[in-house]
Amino acid sequence: MIKLQRSWIGSILVTVLSSAFIAASFNLFLIPHQLLSGGLSGIAMMIGYLTGFDISLLYLVLNLPVLIWGLVSIGRKFIVLSTFSVILTTWFMRIVPVDTVANDSIMSAVTGGVLLGIGSGITMRAGGSTGGLDIIGSILTRKRDFPLGTVLFALNGVVILMLGYYKNNWDLALYSMVTIFITGKVVDTIHIRHLKVTVYIVTQKKELLLQKMKKLHRGVTVIQTEGAYTKQPQHMLMTVTTRYELADLRQLVRKWDPQAFVNITETVGVMGLFRRN
Repeated sequence: MIKLQRSWIGSILVTVLSSAFIAASFNLFLIPHQLLSGGLSGIAMMIGYLTGFDISLLYLVLNLPVLIWGLVSIGRKFIVLSTFSVILTTWFMRIVPVDTVANDSIMSAVTGGVLLGIGSGITMRAGGSTGGLDIIGSILTRKRDFPLGTVLFALNGVVILMLGYYKNNWDLALYSMVTIFITGKVVDTIHIRHLKVTVYIVTQKKELLLQKMKKLHRGVTVIQTEGAYTKQPQHMLMTVTTRYELADLRQLVRKWDPQAFVNITETVGVMGLFRRN
């Protein structure tokens, strides 16, 4: 229970920090130059540029239906943290003044993209998202095995084309593409859900660990082994999981069999049945 509470507290603190990064990216680097971040936040910005509506409120309203979809498709913790992130980002956007930090549009696009990528990436590492296309991208990558940042970059291309068309300013569209490209690269560097590892667990508590590992929804292969010196019978549990989910597995083993020997290796590729959702 204490470890679970610490995990939630850590995730919440990370979400607060990431929301501050995202709000700073929006209000200090992107919005002053009328650049877009892509996704639903980019749509909110574009509507705000054209109508004068409050971009922070538009950001909140546009995210609501996606958060509901994520609640149905993904799970409780993910959506709780995502909702918390959206609300915090909206709040930070209302208290951080819209001000020009860098007069150069390219530098603003690059810096805004880095800040946005860091904010999005660390939120995903904590088990949540920044809402919008992050949730849509997470749903899609649970069905297909490719980097999340690449998915978001493709989905955001539509928003950029809309900006260039409606504002008739393709320079802004291209600068926004720079922002989104850098954001995607930073997210892929931080967010490691698509990287696979193979875990070998040598244990004398096979049945207990198998029962607890069911909640991870990963296949496990059981191999009968024997200690070379002790001659005692043991079992080796072999499973392939993602780097993103590895922390849960390690915590589970530490809790229920701290004497188990665990070997973790990088996995180059996976063939056959492997759950991606």
